[in-house]
Amino acid sequence: MTSHPRDTPQFYLTSPSPCPYLPGKEERKVFTHIVGKRARELNEILTQGGFRRSQTIAYRPACETCRACVSVRVVVDEFQPTANMRRVMKDNADIVGNLASNRPSSDQYSLFRRYLDARHADGGMVDMTVLDYSMMVEDSHVETRVVEFRRRGPDTAINGRGRGDVLGVCLTDVLSDGLSMVYSFYDPEEAHRSLGTFMILDHIDRARAMKLPYLYLGYWVEGSPKMDYKARFRPQERLMPQGWARVE
Repeated sequence: MTSHPRDTPQFYLTSPSPCPYLPGKEERKVFTHIVGKRARELNEILTQGGFRRSQTIAYRPACETCRACVSVRVVVDEFQPTANMRRVMKDNADIVGNLASNRPSSDQYSLFRRYLDARHADGGMVDMTVLDYSMMVEDSHVETRVVEFRRRGPDTAINGRGRGDVLGVCLTDVLSDGLSMVYSFYDPEEAHRSLGTFMILDHIDRARAMKLPYLYLGYWVEGSPKMDYKARFRPQERLMPQGWARVE
């Protein structure tokens, strides 16, 4: 029997399943495991090649007749917020994000459940238990952090942390060329704040402060209302068959 070393990636193809973004379409994914001593290096290479990470799995669409899913990354140093984005930043000036280790908490899971029930009640993650959530956060062989967003407190200027209930959470990978927003969620009762947009703007600022050139946003799908927002963060680069192409 042929065996493969743990550090050598093996790629697999999923069976067709209904596409979550475009009605009437089917999706397939190619995936591999990100484990072993080369996990971080492999994750970097795969992310730059259009893969996304979920726990110890890296995947990308491999649909036979569709190329709608396009990897997107924001060009951090040249990004300028629109007037609407500046309004979002102003509306959330009372919120601060704290970058911490990838440790799950009961507060996070409670928010996660409320977010799923309100925004994605028919999605594939709706049945996730607290153990499933803990695995999503902790099960990583790469440099992963959690950013928790709370209201500013009297000590925020000193310790950089907020206080009170957590309003938003983002699971983030730190790469050599950028930050990758793996998964984010927020308080559905605070929808007026546009917290999804705010968390992206916060991560652009974080990447700039860390002198990282890109913020990876995952897949943009033209024609999918769920993914339209990603096209607003420009300039950005989109991964095309010939490589990363700039879009103003």
